Amino acid sequence: MTDTTWLDWPFFDERHPAFARELDAWCEANLSSIDHSDTDQACRDLVRALGDAGWLKVAVPSGPEGAWGGRWPEIDSRAVCIVRETLARHDGLADFAFAMQGLGSGAISIAGSDELRLRYLPRVARGDAIAAFALSEPNAGSDVAAMSCEATLDGDHYVINGEKTWISNGGIADFYCVFVRTGEAPGARGISGFVVDADTPGLTIAERIDVIAPHPLARLKFENCRIPVSQRLGDAGQGFKIAMMTLDIFRASVAAAALGFARRALDEGTARAKSRPMFGQTLADLQLTQAALGDMATDIDASALLTYRAAWMRDVQKQRTTREAAMAKMTATESAQRVIDRALQMFGGLGVVSGEPVEKLYREIRALRIYEGATEVQKLIIARELLKNSP
Repeated sequence: MTDTTWLDWPFFDERHPAFARELDAWCEANLSSIDHSDTDQACRDLVRALGDAGWLKVAVPSGPEGAWGGRWPEIDSRAVCIVRETLARHDGLADFAFAMQGLGSGAISIAGSDELRLRYLPRVARGDAIAAFALSEPNAGSDVAAMSCEATLDGDHYVINGEKTWISNGGIADFYCVFVRTGEAPGARGISGFVVDADTPGLTIAERIDVIAPHPLARLKFENCRIPVSQRLGDAGQGFKIAMMTLDIFRASVAAAALGFARRALDEGTARAKSRPMFGQTLADLQLTQAALGDMATDIDASALLTYRAAWMRDVQKQRTTREAAMAKMTATESAQRVIDRALQMFGGLGVVSGEPVEKLYREIRALRIYEGATEVQKLIIARELLKNSP
């Protein structure tokens, strides 16, 4: 049985443990019925199921008198992390579906006009609209400020030209929060954000991208794509700041997803070690196995402490958590890779059979060490924050 003692840690309010247990029970009852043979359709089905059950309300704020559709007045980072950890432990694609509703609409929550918030956020919360976050480009991934996709002001419209790539939900999203160069200043200060509906003329899916853990992913192409000025997020030239604020909110939740994968791997590995005969005893009786299990459990707890510290600091202390979220993301994803690798080793040849739980986990975890800031980028963020705040 998965360890739930972490829910008793002082990072949580009274509502969080009950919330986590309710979600876990829902996952047990509902996720096994989702057909994963068609990844696009599975994502649509998961968004719909999560919306119908009310879990997507956690990904957006409630707004004035609940008008934006969220569960609480502000996005609760601890609840977002609980959802992602729990979903990831049960089904990696379910975690992806939830995460992209939050990340894909986060810039609207942060900087959208009242009209944009009312138009998009309730649909996201209900699962009626699928969201996407379009930041990366072929030559601007880790170095976001190097983007070349641009928008030119033409009267009361902007005209977008260029490409975006590695866009999660690309091809199935109903709208994209897109960040492009508008030229108010050099570098990061000349980027603006826009909400672009998927059916806008001039926006096409140039390529679908297949990856080792299947989920909808695409390259987008913009050719004279005209959008009203009213679709802009915040002021002109504020896009980079808005994008980074969005990533800051959800980066700790990437660590939580890694935690979910790692906890499932520890459960699978422990069960296998206790049941697998080995040299007249079980695999779990061997000291090398016990040492591996000890390392795995400690890695998980260390990652969980960093993850929920970052979420608690944002929720309760109302602090910027750029450094803390980076520490959590780096540690949890790297640790989960080790935990899953060790669990797979306990299965022997069975661990690399396609479709086995640990084999799927092995594919799921690899991308988390890259997206929303690769491990190497997290190290730079941590160091820069340290140097900036040192005497």
